[in-house]
Amino acid sequence: MIFDPHAPPTGTVRDWLEARAQAGGVAIVFPETDETLSWVDLKDAAYDAAAGLVGLGVQSGESVAIVHPNGKDGVIALYAALVGGFRATMINLAAGPDAIGYALDHSQARFAFVHADKQDVIANVAPPHLQILTPQMLTTTGDVAPVSPDQHALLMYTSGTTGRPKGVVHTHASLLAGGWTTAVAHGLMPEDRGFCVLPIYHINGLCVSLMGSLVSGGSLAMTSKFSASRFWEQACATQVTWFSVVPTIISHLLHGAAEPSDAVKMRLRFGRSASSALAVETQAAFETRFGVPIIETMGLTETAAQILSNPLPPGRRKTGSPGVAIGNEVRILNRDLTDAAPLQVGEIAIRGPNVMSEYLFNPDATAKTFVGGWLRTGDLGHIDDDGYVFVTGRLKELIIKGGENIAPREIDEVLYSEPDIIEAAAFARTCKSYGETVEAAVAIKPGSDLTEDRLLALCKDRLGPFKSPDRIHFMDALPKGPSGKIQRLKLSSLI
Repeated sequence: MIFDPHAPPTGTVRDWLEARAQAGGVAIVFPETDETLSWVDLKDAAYDAAAGLVGLGVQSGESVAIVHPNGKDGVIALYAALVGGFRATMINLAAGPDAIGYALDHSQARFAFVHADKQDVIANVAPPHLQILTPQMLTTTGDVAPVSPDQHALLMYTSGTTGRPKGVVHTHASLLAGGWTTAVAHGLMPEDRGFCVLPIYHINGLCVSLMGSLVSGGSLAMTSKFSASRFWEQACATQVTWFSVVPTIISHLLHGAAEPSDAVKMRLRFGRSASSALAVETQAAFETRFGVPIIETMGLTETAAQILSNPLPPGRRKTGSPGVAIGNEVRILNRDLTDAAPLQVGEIAIRGPNVMSEYLFNPDATAKTFVGGWLRTGDLGHIDDDGYVFVTGRLKELIIKGGENIAPREIDEVLYSEPDIIEAAAFARTCKSYGETVEAAVAIKPGSDLTEDRLLALCKDRLGPFKSPDRIHFMDALPKGPSGKIQRLKLSSLI
């Protein structure tokens, strides 16, 4: 299988893994354990585990749960499910017991690969029909069945900030297309090595990093989790050329004491930011301090990660925009789901080969999400004359004060302009007079002398009294999801 920047990948994940194994080379290095996994070893281990699942009677297309942090065993489990033609069901380790139990039950998985540290947790929440796999259970093997590109490959549950999580289903074709859009946008080549510090039970880590390296023929360095104090050291030791992170990680690196070596800065082609909007001031300060360009992008679980990306230098990056559509199409919808006028704000919709096939067992939600083959993202924004998309917020996160719409990101940007702010998020508070009013939460640099009055004055000066927060709350850390994205909708119930 050969990477073609002009056309989405054909075939299945199994086909691409076999092609990489035939070409040889390193697939993933793990700096925390000093392990190296070659493409050949990954393919052989995946086939062995897949054959063991067949021996247990697991049927083609059936869910197989994977409860693992980043690591060699978790990667092999994922590829085993994909090679075997099963539906790899990634369980979010950052979710609470109720959400984990729901995903295991709703997916109808009968078997689960579970990391040793998580077996007690899973045993307490697993439905009666679920069995935790052991090596001994996989010794009786069978022949893996053929796999087709339109077959279910991945099941990943949304965060469920409102209501029950929805199970997003990707086929082999859309999963590969998710890696392809990343590879095309960033010019990934076989000599590139990405740095995967985001969990592979989240779509960014799985599609951008894992599928991106599979499709491009490159390799990865993978850690069990992000460490601000060790990030640059690990990047140096593993000789990475790019990394994919989220804005909170960029902010923590910016405010940390660790510095990259000159060798790291020379080798790193770029870092990419996704999952939520990157503050303009944070991006500029990071690039000034470290000399590494940050490419802002945008993606969704429903689109196998990336839908928009800024170009690499020397291409024109527009600060404050996650870029242009690459590998798919974008349009802006009015409330009546017709096309918005040029430059008008509306809901961002996407069409392309990387879009999910359905929400599992939820035809009503699937139908509401698609409009004539276009996926409604739930994000608000507009497209400029050059095709760059500017995101103003989420439909669910809009603050409606006295009938006026206020985009929380506008307030976030002002707060992030204060250098001592590490994390910031504006949110709505129910109010008898206005329906909703504006408040915000921040986490600041240790030892900072920032005060609420000072931040309120900054907001009023930049935004005017109406849009400015009534209160600003100081927290040690803001609540975040598995990717590191701040969970804005949880703030009002926590403060």
